[in-house]
Amino acid sequence: MNKIIPYLKNARALPGYKLSVEFEDGIEGVIDLKKWRGKGVFSFWNDEKNFSSFKITTDKKLEWNEDIDMDPDAFYLQLIRKTFEEYAGNKQLLRDSD
Repeated sequence: MNKIIPYLKNARALPGYKLSVEFEDGIEGVIDLKKWRGKGVFSFWNDEKNFSSFKITTDKKLEWNEDIDMDPDAFYLQLIRKTFEEYAGNKQLLRDSD
């Protein structure tokens, strides 16, 4: 069974520092990121317009600027309510280079 976490397909900012995300396997939901606002490099998000200014990179990560990017794998695991170990067992599977 393939246990590589699916790629992020879509994301959009919602009010209150939340993201609506959808993965290539159809899993979707809302991720709350407000706990990061104002901390370190995340002070960039103090203006909620900046929070909404992300892009999905070619390697399917979320990027706000050169200092802030996030790998959505943790979002996926949160949405399916599993730890990495529960999802993948003792196998750490990596994607082939595109």
